[in-house]
Amino acid sequence: MNMIVPFLVSFVIVLAAVPPLGQWARRLNFLDRPTSRKTHAAPTPLMGGIAIYGGCLLPMLLFSGWTDLTKTILIGGTLLLATGLLDDGFKARGKEFPVWPRLLIYIAASTVPLWFGIQMIGITDIIGEGMLLFPDWLAGFATIAWVFGITNMINFIDGVDGLAAGITTISSLTLLIVSLLMQQPDSAVLAAILAGSCIAFLAYNFYPAKIFLGDAGAVFLGYTLAVIALHGAFKSATVVSILVPFLALGVPILDTLIVFARRFKERRGLHRADKLHTHHALMKWGLSQIQTVSFLYLIGAVFSLLSIVLLLAIR
Repeated sequence: MNMIVPFLVSFVIVLAAVPPLGQWARRLNFLDRPTSRKTHAAPTPLMGGIAIYGGCLLPMLLFSGWTDLTKTILIGGTLLLATGLLDDGFKARGKEFPVWPRLLIYIAASTVPLWFGIQMIGITDIIGEGMLLFPDWLAGFATIAWVFGITNMINFIDGVDGLAAGITTISSLTLLIVSLLMQQPDSAVLAAILAGSCIAFLAYNFYPAKIFLGDAGAVFLGYTLAVIALHGAFKSATVVSILVPFLALGVPILDTLIVFARRFKERRGLHRADKLHTHHALMKWGLSQIQTVSFLYLIGAVFSLLSIVLLLAIR
C-alpha cells in the first residue's frame, strides 16, 4: 500500500481539527495554566489529544479496516484518551486526579493488545539455531510492561512545546521504515498515519505552542507507538533486533531511566511531577526551549538511525 495517502489524510484531519478544538477549549475554560513547574507563560488549550485521536482512528478505519490492530488502538486508545481528558479537566480546575485509579486504568489499557494476539513472542537462542518462546505468563507480562511503560514515558517528556509530538514523529517514521523493511504493511500504515498526525499538530504545538496535547494526547501517542512496535518490530525476535524498538524510542526511555534514578536517589515518589527531566536540565544549563527541543530531536534521530542500521545489519 502507498503510505503517502494515509499520511496525508491524517495530516489534513489534524491540521483542520486543531483550530476549532482550541476555540472550544477556551470557551469551556479547558486550559493548562502556568505554574512554577511549567514552562509556558499563558493559559493554553488542552484539547490537542482529541485532534490526534481523530487523525489516527479515522484513517485507520479507512485504510486498514476492522483489523485486530485497529481494534487494539480503538479500545485501548479510547480508554486512555477518556482518562486523560478527565485528568486534564481536573488540572484545568486546579485540582489533581487521583494517581491510583489512573494507574489501574493504564494497566487495563495495556492488556488490550493481548486480547487480539498482539504481544512479544520470544527470542532466538544465542546460537541462532532455534526459537526460545516465552511462556504465556512471561509474554503477557512483557507485553503489558512495554505498553504501560511507553504510554507513560511519552507523557513524561511532554513538558516543553513540541517535544512529545516531535519525538513521536521521529519514532513513528523509524517504525514505518522498520515495518517496510520487515514487510509488515499494517504496522507501516499505522506508523505513517501517526507521523502525519504529529507533523500537522506540530504546526500548532511547536514553540510558542497554541495548543497542548494534554495527558489525553500524550498517553494516546505513547500507547499507539508501543502497539506499533509490538505488532511490527518485536515480531523479528532475534537477540539483536529486539533492540530496534528500544532504540527507536530511545529518548523517552533514556529520559525516564535518568529521572527515576534521580528520584530514587533523592527518595522522592517515582510518580511525583518535578523538574528533573532532561529538558528541564538542558534549560537550566541555558538552552532556550527551541534549542532544547532541537537537541533532543537530534538525539532521537541518532537513536533512530542506529536502530535502522542494526536492522539492516542483521537482515
